[in-house]
Order: sequence, then structure tokens, then C-alpha cells
Amino acid sequence: MNKTNCYLYTRVSTAMQVDGYSLDAQRDKLVKYAEFQEMNIVREYTDEGKSGKSIEGRPEFRRMLADIEAGTDHVSYVLVFKLSRFGRNAADVLSSLQRMQDYGVNLICVEDGIDSSKDSGKLMISVLSAVAEIERENILVQTMEGRRQKAREGKWNGGFAPYGYKLVDGYLEIAEDEAEIIRLIFEKYVTTSMGLGGVAKDLNSHGYHKKMRDNGKLDVFTSSFIKRVLDNPVYCGKLAYGRRKSEKVNGTRNQYHMVPQADYPVYEGVHEAIISEETWLAARAKRQQTGKKTEKVYSLDHSHLLSGVLKCPVCGGCMYGSVNRKKKKDGSFYADYWYYACSHRRYANGSRCTFSRQIHQKELNTAVEEFIKRIVHNMQFDSAIKERMSEKTDVDQLSREAENIRKTIRRLTAAKEKLGAQIDALDCTDPHYQQKDTDLQQRLNRMYDEIAEANAAYEEVCRQIQDIREQRLSGKKVYQFLELFDIMYEKFTDSEKKEFLASFIREVEIWPERQKNGQILKSLRFRFPVYYQGQMTDQIFPNKETTVETVCLLSHL
Repeated sequence: MNKTNCYLYTRVSTAMQVDGYSLDAQRDKLVKYAEFQEMNIVREYTDEGKSGKSIEGRPEFRRMLADIEAGTDHVSYVLVFKLSRFGRNAADVLSSLQRMQDYGVNLICVEDGIDSSKDSGKLMISVLSAVAEIERENILVQTMEGRRQKAREGKWNGGFAPYGYKLVDGYLEIAEDEAEIIRLIFEKYVTTSMGLGGVAKDLNSHGYHKKMRDNGKLDVFTSSFIKRVLDNPVYCGKLAYGRRKSEKVNGTRNQYHMVPQADYPVYEGVHEAIISEETWLAARAKRQQTGKKTEKVYSLDHSHLLSGVLKCPVCGGCMYGSVNRKKKKDGSFYADYWYYACSHRRYANGSRCTFSRQIHQKELNTAVEEFIKRIVHNMQFDSAIKERMSEKTDVDQLSREAENIRKTIRRLTAAKEKLGAQIDALDCTDPHYQQKDTDLQQRLNRMYDEIAEANAAYEEVCRQIQDIREQRLSGKKVYQFLELFDIMYEKFTDSEKKEFLASFIREVEIWPERQKNGQILKSLRFRFPVYYQGQMTDQIFPNKETTVETVCLLSHL
């Protein structure tokens, strides 16, 4: 009599699985079952150290399905030790089973006593796989609810302490060497007309340095750092829960990403506040008022090229771009006159900047563009460019750090899956079942905390990378633009010109009054050193000859 052909499939989530569920133990059970049922084992497939959450990470499982679909060995059954070895994702289990049954192959789970060739067996597979997935989701929900309850009680929920605080036995305590900066940030933002960038610049220019931490490698203040400080209620003695939420990526099954939330609960914290609640609310009100962008209606292709880098010669604040729109009698406009003007920043004593001149954009834009052309036409500039392009940037180091954290997250996630597998594999008839289950659940909860901390560290590194990129484009890209400035710049749109100039120029300074020789441009400060007049420098003061020539060029326009 011909024996029924079958495949054996074994899997463990770890190389050293718990007793009773090792690869050898699984195979031994399956071989004995096949012998008892007089089945012929044609081939064996083993995935060692592979998670059961998806078939994508299990090459042997996918090879087995391919062999079944190809009819390689004309098998009738696949034998597995338990259903959890076949898979732990309900959708994958049922989908894989359906693929097998389409080719006349059924599944037998030896330990569970399930045979999918029987109606009751297929129903049992559907129920057990769904229950296993629900249990895993419940573990996550329970863990997250525990974190929410901790927030309700005003306790810190893990991760790095926010700047201005330190962690002592799991509780936040004020770090006075950092808290001074936090108070300054709120004071400057609330009591002056400074914005995020203005506060950051003011701190940096007055010699303040941001303390470097494990989750913060920059010692300078950036607008994004100021924004995070101002938006965090922790500084007025409260704790926010759920400001970012892990959400499933649309179109995927197992991919998630962190999404900022507009609404989230805020609880009274047990930690000491650094600033008053009134100060925090005042900062929040200003953020809501100034954090909105106005939508452009006219001249959509026009951009104020130097806004953000052009500084007022009196107060040093950023000058903004505006337009004088000439209209006809019927209400339609026929001409736009663009200019730069001071935003009249309010000083700490309450007075405002008095610089009232309006600078024609075309004149100043052209003066800056012509001066840049003179810099890049220098013969030694080309060699300086190539030397600069070979230098590494801080982003490289931070990117490596981000990759290391990603590896940590993957390792922790794999460990979490292994714990889930061990929980799935517990024998409810074991006299120590309850204790084992409790121990594993506690370990799983701690694992979720570690993953949350790693995710927070990863987000912080990504923010640091963004901080650096906000201050400058990569040196290589900028210098490549500069090499071909004459060719590329004229082909740029206004918005592209503005982006390029902002990546290259840190500040443009002008004279309060036009000089006798016609000079209006006082200095250009660059984001990195450039070669000029025999040396590398990051600030250039145009000489009289250059300025006179520039004015002459302007007169012919």
C-alpha cells in the first residue's frame, strides 16, 4: 500500500528555544506522528530564529509553499508541531492554508490535534489564529493603558528627560544648569517680538551653549529646539500623553510610523515646574498666532529672495518682503514694486526699531548676485571648493547613530516577538503556568518600555539631523551649485533662488544710509568659509571698487 506523502515544517523564534519546543523536540514529535500514521516524509523545512508574525521573513516556509504549488513531491499534508509554528498572524495563517488547499494539501497540527482536511479542523485554525493575534494586541493595549495610567498619576513615562530636567530614580528633577536656559527661552519669546529663530540666534550670539547629552549632540540652539521647548507643557509642571501616536502605514500590514497628534490629554505632574503656567500659556498663544502661514494670492511666482537673511541695520532683526501694488481706476493692478522693510522688532524695554527706509528688492538682489559671481570667478575658488567637498559633515555621524538605534529597535522588536512566542507556547496544564505567564508578561511590559525609549532616541537623532540641514545644505551640493552659478542660477525659479541663497548665505547686512560711493551692501556672512582675497573667511565686506562697479551695472538695467 502506498503511503501518503507529507512535508515537515519546524520553526523557532530563537536559536535556543524553551524546553519542549526546540527544533529537535518538534521534529521528534512530527517523525513519530508520521510513523504512527504511516506517512512518508518527503522533505523537511526549518526556519531557525525566525518570527512567525509574517511569512516574509521565513525563507524556508516560502520555499515549502512554492514546492507545493509546483507539485514537486505530490504531498497531501504538511505536519507542524503546533499552529503557532505555522504562523502567528491570523491573515497569514489563513492565506497560506488556502494556498496549500488550492493544490490539495492540508495542514495537521500534531500537538493541537487539528486536521484542516476536516471541517472542524479548519474552523479551529481560524479561531485559534485569531485568538492568538487578539491576545498579542491585548498585551500591547494593556501596556499602553499602564503608561497612560502612569501619566494620569503625574509620573514620567520613560525615555530621556526633557532638557532642563534630569531623571532621579525614575522621577523628573530640575537640572539647574539647563533650567536657566529654559527660563531665558520663555522670557525672550514672551516678552519680545522675537520668533523661534530670533530666540535661537540671540542665545547663540550671547555665548550660551546647549549642554550636550546622549540624546542631543549639538551644542548650539536651533529654531526646532526652541519650538519643542515652547510646545512642551512639562515645563509648567504638567505631563502630556500621546503627543505622538504610532499609526499603521496605509497599504502595509506590519509597518508603523509616529504621527504628531493635534489633541492629547495633559495631566498634572508630580515634578516641579520651571516656569509658571501663565508664562507657558502666553507662549502657546503667541505660537498659535504666529505659527500660521498666510496663503499667497498675487504674484505666485515671485519670492522675496533675501527675506530671512537680510538684517535691519538698526535692530538686527530680519527684514521682510512686501509689495506696493499700483492699481488702475477700475480696480485692476498693472504694476508691482517689491521692497524690503524692517519688521520693527520690539526691544526688551518695550520700544520699537526706528528704521523706516524701504529697500528696492531688484537693486539689492542684483547687488548680492553680482557679488557672489565675483567670488566664484576667482581662480583659487575652484580648488577651495574641491577641498571643501571632501570634508565630512556632522550628518554622517548622526546618520550612523540613527542606524545603530534602528538596529537596537529591530533587536528589541525581535526579542519582543520571541517573548510573545514563549507566551504562545505555554502549556495551560502546567502547574506553574500562571507564574510563568506572569513572569513573561512582566518581561514583555519592560520590553515595550525599552522600545518606546529607543523610538524616542531615534526621533531625537532625526530631529538633530534636520537641525543641521536647516542650517546648511550639504557642502557638496552647495559648492556644486556655486561652481556652475552663472549657468544654473538664471534657470532657477524665484523659490529655487531663495532656497539656494538661504543655504549659502547666513546674513546680508546693509548700511542704514547709502554711502557716498553709492554703496548699500555692507557685508555678506556665509554659512561656511569661502575663498576671497587670498584667505578662507565666512564674512566678506565688499570694497569700494566692487561696490562702485556693481552700482554701475545696476544703472544700465
